[in-house]
Amino acid sequence: MSLPDGVIADFPLARLTTVRTGGSAQYFARPEDEETLIELLSWAGDLEIEVGVVGSGSNLLVSDAGVRGLVVKLSGKGQLTRIERESDRVLCGGGARLPKVAAKAARWGLAGIEFGVNIPGSVGGAVRMNANAYGGALAETLDAVRVCNCDGVAERGPEQLGFSYRHSNLKPGEVVSGAAFSLRAEQVGAVKERMDSMRARRHAAQPSGIKTFGSTFKNPDPKAAGVGGRTAGQLLEAAQCRGLGVGAARFSPEHANFVENRGAATTAEVLELIDLGRRRVRERFGVELETEVQLLGRVDRPDRSPGSPRGAS
Repeated sequence: MSLPDGVIADFPLARLTTVRTGGSAQYFARPEDEETLIELLSWAGDLEIEVGVVGSGSNLLVSDAGVRGLVVKLSGKGQLTRIERESDRVLCGGGARLPKVAAKAARWGLAGIEFGVNIPGSVGGAVRMNANAYGGALAETLDAVRVCNCDGVAERGPEQLGFSYRHSNLKPGEVVSGAAFSLRAEQVGAVKERMDSMRARRHAAQPSGIKTFGSTFKNPDPKAAGVGGRTAGQLLEAAQCRGLGVGAARFSPEHANFVENRGAATTAEVLELIDLGRRRVRERFGVELETEVQLLGRVDRPDRSPGSPRGAS
């Protein structure tokens, strides 16, 4: 089969993730504009193959067996990665990194997205997951998004995205190609000071310099039975998961809600560890933790149903 321009077969994906595990994509491409992205999605639709997205790779686990179908990463220096100011709005490509958006907005004296400095993902991934951190929520600043699929591109408002905690209604095969954030003007120094404070709090509370995908589990409802107001990390620590390992994967000794790859961990080892942590919390507290991590490719998990390709940060 002849492949479209720019499409690569059997492309290794582990290096595009922060945890550095997983196999290869059957097909991979780095579109640099919406026209090319739509052509790729249409090609995949004609072949009836699934589409996955790699953003910054910070919230992503790739199956050891690889990914059947097409995986795209928004790339280049143009439309899909831009960060531009338009009065009190910031216009971004879906492939732009959210910490960079937060930093540029601060330099422009625009407030409201400082929390993005602590979300090491792409704008598209942040929209898909309705990202939030340190009291800030993406949905509160989002003005509009551009969503591409095999039929073209459409603009949607935040009220059309079905936002809930760490969730949107974006479907497989839909890719966020751009977003606009409505911010407010403030003194540059005040915005930078607030952003620096958030960054310092994160560095003090979370491990750094390790191969990880960030927080493993969502924080449960603090009022739910068995939770007692505790975070996912506190529940995992109380269930003696801090430092617990499977193969080369382990829960960080610094923060129990972070899984780290200590060397040559496999995705299977990471998933086994995740399920072990979930099981311990369930057995001790009766609380069912939900993962934040997105899975790309199919795996069979004894504690969960098989995963399937999805977009990610």
